[in-house]
Amino acid sequence: MLTVRLPSKLEARLSRLAKRTGRTKAYYAKKAIAEFLEEQEDYFVALARLEDKLPGVPLKEVVRKLGLES
Repeated sequence: MLTVRLPSKLEARLSRLAKRTGRTKAYYAKKAIAEFLEEQEDYFVALARLEDKLPGVPLKEVVRKLGLES
């Protein structure tokens, strides 16, 4: 369980969005936190690679390994 106090303007924006879309404020809070955590985790992986002076991975190789070729 988590309780978060939001500034009133942010709370109002969140409430308007939830009302407009028929979703809950909790839905959007969870979504925002999950996206933030993914970005932060990616950032720290990249930072560790830089600190360890590991070689980069070319985009073409990433696309190939993930099967994203068109």
